Amino acid sequence: MTTAVLERSAPTVRTTARKPRKTRYVSTAILLLGALYCLMPVAWVVIAATKGPNDLFTTFSFWPSFNGGFEYNLRTLLEFRSGIFWKWALNSLLYAGAGSLLSVAVSVTAGYALAKYRFAGREAIFRCILAGVLVPQITLAVPQYLLMSKLGLVNSYWSVLLPSIISPYCIYLSRIYAAAVVSDDMLEAGRIDGAGEYRLAWSIGLPPMIPGMITVFLLQFVAIWNNFLLPYIMISDDRHFPMTVGLFSMLNQGASQPALYSLVIMGAFLSVLPLIALFLFLQRYWRIDLVSGAVKG
Repeated sequence: MTTAVLERSAPTVRTTARKPRKTRYVSTAILLLGALYCLMPVAWVVIAATKGPNDLFTTFSFWPSFNGGFEYNLRTLLEFRSGIFWKWALNSLLYAGAGSLLSVAVSVTAGYALAKYRFAGREAIFRCILAGVLVPQITLAVPQYLLMSKLGLVNSYWSVLLPSIISPYCIYLSRIYAAAVVSDDMLEAGRIDGAGEYRLAWSIGLPPMIPGMITVFLLQFVAIWNNFLLPYIMISDDRHFPMTVGLFSMLNQGASQPALYSLVIMGAFLSVLPLIALFLFLQRYWRIDLVSGAVKG
C-alpha cells in the first residue's frame, strides 16, 4: 500500500516542481522583451551615427557603415555654424547642472522640514505637493511663459532655470526619505545637548540623506537635460538653445538639406554620453546606501 501511494504522489511532486521553472522562464522572457524595447532605439542611434549622408537611407538600418561616416559626421557637426553645437552642449550642462543643484537644495530642505517638524498646515502643504505631482508638466508651460514674460525674463537663461528648481516629486521623495533615514532619537539627543536646529540639520540630518540627494540630483539632471518643451517655448535666440532644441532646429532644416539628418543623429548620440557617464559615476553612492542599510539592520 505504501508503494502504491508513493507511485500516485510522484507525478504530483514533479508537476509542482515544474511550475516555478516555467514562471521563471516567463518572467525572464518579459524582462528580455522590455530590455529589447528600450535598447533597440539606442542601438539604432549608435549604428546610424556611423553612416554618412549617402549611406543613411540606402543601407540596412541595423548594419553599421565602415566608410568613415562616423568621423565625417563628428567633424561636420562640431564645425557646423562655427561650432554652435558646443554652445548648445554648454547650455544644456548649465541648465541641467545648475538647475539640479538648486532643485536638490530646495527639495531636501523642504522634505526635511516636512518630515521632522510639526507646524500648522504641514499636512495641507504636503497634500498640495502630492497634487502637484499629478499635474502634467506640459500644462504648466504656458502659465510659466506668461509669468516669465511679465518678469521680463523670456529668452534668457533664467527662463529655463527658475521653473526647473521646484519639483513636487523631488520634494515628496525627499520627505519620504528623510522620514525613513533621519533618526528622531538622534535629533532629540542633539537638542538635549544644546545643538541648534541648523547644526542638527547639517550634522545629523544631512549625512544619511546623501544617497537620496544623489537620487534627486540624477532625476532632475536627466529631466532637465532631456527637456524640450520649456526651452522651446521660452527661448528664441539659438545661442541660448540646449541640445534638444538645437538639434530640433537642425532637423527642421533637413527638409531642404538632407545631409543634416546624419548630423542630428550624431548629435543625439553625443547627447546620451554624458548621461551614461553620470550614471556610472554616481552608482557607487547607491551601493554605499545598500551597505549602510544592511549594517543598520
